[in-house]
Amino acid sequence: MKFPQYTILLIFLITCCGVTLNAQSPDRVPDPDPHRFPQEIAAFEQWDSRNSSPDNAILFVGSSSIRLWKTAEAFPRYPVINRGFGGSHIPDMIYHYDRVIGRHNPALIVFYSGENDVASGVPLDQVFDDYTRITGRILADFPDVQFIYISIKPSNSRIQHSANFTAFNSMVQEYNSGDNRLHYIDLATALTSDGTLPDDAFFVSDRLHLNEAGYGAWTWLLGPLLGELFTTNTEEQNDP
Repeated sequence: MKFPQYTILLIFLITCCGVTLNAQSPDRVPDPDPHRFPQEIAAFEQWDSRNSSPDNAILFVGSSSIRLWKTAEAFPRYPVINRGFGGSHIPDMIYHYDRVIGRHNPALIVFYSGENDVASGVPLDQVFDDYTRITGRILADFPDVQFIYISIKPSNSRIQHSANFTAFNSMVQEYNSGDNRLHYIDLATALTSDGTLPDDAFFVSDRLHLNEAGYGAWTWLLGPLLGELFTTNTEEQNDP
């Protein structure tokens, strides 16, 4: 069967347009609105404008699990900056990068983010892509930095997401093993009663956020790695 020449041309144009539209519409779940943290970001900027942040500090970045952690009290031997803001996703860290990360000169970054992303239904591949984007930018801007990713914690309020949390943790652990500046620490298992099920003894009444015992476990487990990486990195930077 023969088609008129103009029909063949029309099919060609439609095909080309379809390819173009697909290229412009990636299969990505929309990011949450990054402007939903006006008070938190303003508070960071106000503090930074009034205080001089120490160079070679330990920068804690992430969501509410970082925000609620009294990191300066937990690690009094070190210069600590806390830039956690509750409810945030990794794309929020990317959007506010210059305000939250880029303006500092950390020796070590401790990062907890991704839990809210996965729990809100963002596909694991997309969350992982966001993770590699922000770590790539951090390593490009601060090539001497050491970076610790804290595993997504289990909780009974989000028990239905446990399998995805575990899968994402494994993805990050494997990825981080490919660069000696990227580290992974399992702080999830310590919050369980049998290695798998979350233990409410480590959580406040919402069964999501950590209580004093939960943060105590995190501090005790993170302390040795944090001290090792911070000491090694600052010594190397201070060598003539």
